[in-house]
Amino acid sequence: MSAPDPKLYRPCVGTMMVNSAGLAFVGKRIDNKEGDWWQMPQGGVDPGEDLDVAMVRELGEETGVAKRHLEIVTRLGRELFYDLPPELQGKLWKGRYVGQRQVWYLVRFLGEDSDIRLDAHKHPEFCEFRWVEPALLPDLIVPFKRTIYEAVVEGFAGKI
Repeated sequence: MSAPDPKLYRPCVGTMMVNSAGLAFVGKRIDNKEGDWWQMPQGGVDPGEDLDVAMVRELGEETGVAKRHLEIVTRLGRELFYDLPPELQGKLWKGRYVGQRQVWYLVRFLGEDSDIRLDAHKHPEFCEFRWVEPALLPDLIVPFKRTIYEAVVEGFAGKI
């Protein structure tokens, strides 16, 4: 199988943020209309933006967590790709991309739950959050992202 054409995929960062108990943060998307899906923070990388900077920015926008409450543990050594389902292709991101290419980070959360502010950004993405065992993550995400979450959990195993 040939590698996907990166130009067809939106550049993105994703973050598995874990607390001191080794549990991973998941948020329930505000725009979730179908199913009980939860996801880890993720978002687009601006042109020319450093990946570490993009990760901290996106995590701050989605969770309100300040950089001082974070410790970057590691990041996966490869990009992960997923395709949007056919019913979403052409509708998201002005139709420019068929899916996303993601660089995933493992980040330790050094703060308290009260340091998480889902409403910190002008356009919140999550309406609630919880901490879960990392092994459960693939079962919580929308099905078309499941293989990504399986790869993230496997890639960070033993590092949490």
